[in-house]
Formats: sequence, C-alpha cells, structure tokens
Amino acid sequence: MFFFKFHTSCQNGYKTKVSRERDAHPFLSCRTFPETKLSSNNAEWTPTAGPKVTATPCDRLTGVHVTRPLLCVCVCVCVVRLPTWSALQSGASVLDAVETGCARCEADQCNGSVGFGGSPDESGETTLDAMIMNGDTMEAGAVADLRRIKNAIGVARAVMEHTDHTLLVGESASVFAENMGFIAEDLTTNKSVNILSEWLKGNCQPNYRKNVLPDPSASCGPYKPRATARRNKRAQGANERSHDTIGMVALDRDGHMAAGTSTNGLTHKVPGRVGDSPIVGAGAFVDSSAGGAAATGDGDIMMRLLPSYLAVELMRAGADPSAACKTAISRIKRHYSGFFGAIICANTTGHYGAACNKVPGFSQFHFMVSNSESESPLMEYVDCL
Repeated sequence: MFFFKFHTSCQNGYKTKVSRERDAHPFLSCRTFPETKLSSNNAEWTPTAGPKVTATPCDRLTGVHVTRPLLCVCVCVCVVRLPTWSALQSGASVLDAVETGCARCEADQCNGSVGFGGSPDESGETTLDAMIMNGDTMEAGAVADLRRIKNAIGVARAVMEHTDHTLLVGESASVFAENMGFIAEDLTTNKSVNILSEWLKGNCQPNYRKNVLPDPSASCGPYKPRATARRNKRAQGANERSHDTIGMVALDRDGHMAAGTSTNGLTHKVPGRVGDSPIVGAGAFVDSSAGGAAATGDGDIMMRLLPSYLAVELMRAGADPSAACKTAISRIKRHYSGFFGAIICANTTGHYGAACNKVPGFSQFHFMVSNSESESPLMEYVDCL
C-alpha cells in the first residue's frame, strides 16, 4: 500500500495523469524532461534525444520556495489506519513518519507478513528484516534475521544513527538491539506454531531447497547436496504469493524524503535467509533530489536486480514514476518471466506510479493514496504487465 499526494485518479491511467500534470504543475516547469518512451515489447523506458535532464528541484535553482504536497508511500493494505499520514500532517520529520508507520504495522502484525508471530522459518522461528533510509543524507540502517526484538524498524534506525554500518544481521543484531535498550521478547505465537505444525504434517511443502537429497519435493530432510546438480522449478506456494512487505516512501513540504521497509520474510524459509527488504536499492531506495521507490514480492529474485534503485535513477534521468516502475519490473521480467512482484515510485513533486508482474492469481496491484485534500486514504490499483 502507498500513501501519496495525487491530482488525478489512478483509474484514468498513470501515463495520462502524469502527462497532464507535467504541463500544469509549477514545480515541474522548472525541470527539463526528455520525452517518455516505452517499448511496446517490454514496457521499458528509454530517454529520447532532447535537452539534458535537470533533476535539481526548482527552489534550489531559483531560491524560490515551492510548496510541495505531503506524500507517503506504503505497500501494506492494513496501513490505512497507520499513524504515518497524521504524523506528516502534524509536522513530524519524514524519518519519524516512516518509522512510526512501520512500527505500528509491526505491532499490529499486518496481514501476518510483518512483525512477530508470522512466517516462521523451517525451524519454526519468526525473524524480522527492516530498513530505513534518509533521502537527504543517503544514510541507511538495516537489520536482517533479527530475533527476539519486535520493533525491527526501530533497530534499523538505531543502526543508522548509532553506528557507521548499514546492515546488522542475526543474533549479533539482536544483541545490539538489547544494548540499545530494545526489549527482548518471544516472537513465537500460537499461530506460528500451528503454521509450522501443518507444514510438517504436509511433508514440508512448499520449501525452498534445491539440488539436495532426499528429494525436497517429497521430504523434510535433513538434506545433503546432490552430487549432480539439476534444474528445479522454484517452489511458489500460496504463502509466497500472499506475502506482503510494508514499504514506505515519504515526502514533506520542504522536499525531504525518507523510505522504510519491514517484513518477517517468507514462510518456511531456510533459517538465516535474508530477503530484499533490508537491502538498500532492492527493498527500497530514496534520494531527495530524484525520488523514492519501494518493492514487494519474491525478494530472492528482486534483490538481484535492485529494482528500487533502478526506478529512482530512471526518475532522476527524467522518467515519470509510472514509466520508472514499469521499466524496473520489465527488467526483472526479462530474466525471470514468472516472478511475483510489484513496485511503487514517487518523485520529488509528489507524483507517483506503480507496476507489477502479471502471474496466475496476481493481475492487479493495490495500494493506498493519502493527501492533504482527502479526508481518508483512497485505494488505487494498477493492472500488471
């Protein structure tokens, strides 16, 4: 889900909306965009010949202050009631707003895919991944395979603000969190125990093993490497398709941007697995001079092509958010045609877009839009490519 400032209904189509706004928006008039060009074959954006793109915000060029819309982007439907938007409206920093929204989703166990008690690994343990990024300074903090600590996004911010590192993982990340004052708690719930029990009864299906013996499609292991590797069709069970990460991109009236993610990962993942959410450029990326993006889906595949980073760089080069999102998805689709994933993008003016890869059971991607002109968040959607 996402919260954005928007001007035209998404149902009219992003391409039409953005082209109209480009002519009318006073902030955009201070930027030079090459013509947007989408290939009919792969929906990838390429700049056409034209003036050099200037990505510098209008007020930084002229010294004139431009009032920007408030914007917050998020990938989790349950965040409709999260305090992120109210935090931005009340003047909180974009970092505070992102952290507050992700933390609430962690506490509320949004859709079972964020926070404690969901998505147990093969051993039955729930572990958390999270990341937060400052679009002004390009600082970021992240945790992965975090155990015993419910507030993963808070620990990620502590990594950013109290260390010179970007990512801490596993048990050591948990010890760091405890040293920073976070409370150690059991992340297991009756629900996660039942999920593990049913999985074991079902012969550990689905799982994410390959090229091992005994046959992972019919056994729980323990596993050993096969002497001869063979191609296995990657398991895609219902849990993966229903997996949803919370990912936010926030923009305030002064042009400051931030991004954040939080998730408990894939259900039945191999212990120690790290997904795309805590990886800068994969789960999310933001630069206050260009825009921000956040992704959700099959993180093991998506993290290989850094879709969030690619989308932001495309916006920096002049692509509108919709074209940037489509290109990021198409780039992954070129190598993994059946991957499950979606991405949202927002630029420095509050314009936004989204894209997803069409696979059986997933033909539309829904997200939320909030702005200072509407009394409540509005649900938007895009048809998948």
